[in-house]
Amino acid sequence: MKFLKYLVISSMLLVTSSCGNDWLDLDPSTSVDTETSINQLSDIEFTLNGIYSTMQSSNAYSGRLMYYGDVTGDDMQAVSATKRTGDYYRFTYNKDNAPSTHWSYLYSIIQNCNLILMNIDKLPAEEDEDEDGYRDDLKGQALAIRGLALFDLTRFFGYPYLKDNGASLGVPIVKDLSTINSKPKRNTVAECYKEIISDFTTAIPLLNTKFNKGKINRWAALGLLSRVYLYKGENANALSAAEDAIAGAENAKYALWKNDEYATAWGNDASKLNPGEVLFEIVNLTTDSPGKESMGYLNSYSGYDDMCITVSFYKLLKADKNDVRLKLLKIEKKDYAYVFKYQPQEGESITDANIPIIRLSEVYLNAAEAAVKEHDNTTAVRYLDAIVKRANPENTVVGKTLTVEDVLNERRKELVGEGHRMFDLMRNGMTMKRVDETDTDIAKTSHDSPVMEADWNYYKIVLAIPRFEMNTNPNMVQNPGYGD
Repeated sequence: MKFLKYLVISSMLLVTSSCGNDWLDLDPSTSVDTETSINQLSDIEFTLNGIYSTMQSSNAYSGRLMYYGDVTGDDMQAVSATKRTGDYYRFTYNKDNAPSTHWSYLYSIIQNCNLILMNIDKLPAEEDEDEDGYRDDLKGQALAIRGLALFDLTRFFGYPYLKDNGASLGVPIVKDLSTINSKPKRNTVAECYKEIISDFTTAIPLLNTKFNKGKINRWAALGLLSRVYLYKGENANALSAAEDAIAGAENAKYALWKNDEYATAWGNDASKLNPGEVLFEIVNLTTDSPGKESMGYLNSYSGYDDMCITVSFYKLLKADKNDVRLKLLKIEKKDYAYVFKYQPQEGESITDANIPIIRLSEVYLNAAEAAVKEHDNTTAVRYLDAIVKRANPENTVVGKTLTVEDVLNERRKELVGEGHRMFDLMRNGMTMKRVDETDTDIAKTSHDSPVMEADWNYYKIVLAIPRFEMNTNPNMVQNPGYGD
C-alpha cells in the first residue's frame, strides 16, 4: 500500500508544463488527497522521495538548471549553435521560445513541499519518533528544498538583488496548494529573498546532522544559506553561515578531497565513514535515470558533445601546469576540452552521473569572498588558501592581501561546470566578457555568439516569464525587454 501511495505522489510531482498554469493545476487525476494519502510520517517520507525524484530530471538539477549558469558565461560554451545548450549560450531565446521547464519543475517542487508542510504537524506522533528527530528532519528537508527552489526561481527570473536592492520583480511566492483559479502576482526580489532566508533558517535547526546520501542535511542547508546571503550582499551573515557549515560538516567527517584523489573522487561512492566534500548531491541510478540530456552525457565527447570550455578559460587554468583541476579536462582530437566532473559511479552509465548541488569547497570559497568583502583578510586567506593548496600544494596565498577578483578567479577554476559563473559575475555587478582566442590544444574551439559581453543591464541575463503563464495569468508581468 505504501508503495502505491508513493507512485500516486510521484505522478503529481512529474506533471510539468504541457498547457497553461500546469504548475498550479492540481488535476483530480494526479493530485494527492491529503486526507487519505498522508496519514503518517512514512507517507511524508514517500512524498519527499518523490520530490527528490523530480529534482533528478534533466529538465531540473541533472541538466538545465545546472548548465544554464555556465554556458551563459565566459568559461563554458556550446560546442556549436545547433547544440542543446546553443540558445542559452547565444542568448537567442525570446518571450515565445524561452524555456518553460525552469519555471514548471521548480514550482512543482515547491508545490509538493507545501503539501508536506501543510500536513506534517497534523499527523499523530509515532512510537519512538523523537529518538532521532525523524519528524523534524522531514520538515526541515521540505523547508530547505522549498528555499532552494525559490532561490533558483528568483535568480533565473529576477535581476540580481544588488542591482536595485531587491526592488525589481522576482517570482510569485506560493505557500499553499494552488488551484487552476490561482492567479498570483510576482513578488519583489527582496520579498523572495526574505522568504528564502526564512525557509533555510527555520529548516537548519530541524535538520539531521548526519550524512544521508542524496538527502539534504544541516550542513548542506547552512552552505546553501551562505550562498543566498552572498547573493543578497549580507556578507557578515554569509561568512557566519559558511563558517558554521564548515565546522559542523568537518566534525561530521566531511573533508575537502586531497590533491591526489581530486581527479577521481567525483565517481567514488561516498559513505557514512567517508562522505568526502559533497554536502548535497542528486543521486542518479540506471534504474532511475535522467537520460541522455543529463550533465554527464552533455559534457562528454562520447555523449551528446554539447558543451566545452572556452579557450580563455583553458588558458587561465593551464597557466599553472601543476593544477590538479587540469586532470578533469578531457581534450578530444585537439578540438575541444570537456569538463569531466560528471563521472559515472561504479557499474553505472555516464548518463547517470551524480550531480553535486553544493560542495564543501564552495562553502570555503563563500567564506573567503564574504571575508574579503568584510575586510577580514586573515579569514579570507585561511579559507582561500585551502582551495589553492589543494589544487597545487606548492602554491599559497599566505601573505597576500586578497581581492574579490582573486576569490572569483579561484571560483572559476574550482566550480567550472557546476552552474555558477554567470551568476557570480552578475551578482557582483561585473561584466561577462567572451574573448576570441586560439590555442592549438583545442584548435576548433571558437565563439559563435552574437552576445560577447553583458552586464546586469542586459535584459536577457534573466529568462522571460514562460508564454503559457503570461497567456493564462492576467496578473503576471513579463520581464523588461521581452515585450508583453
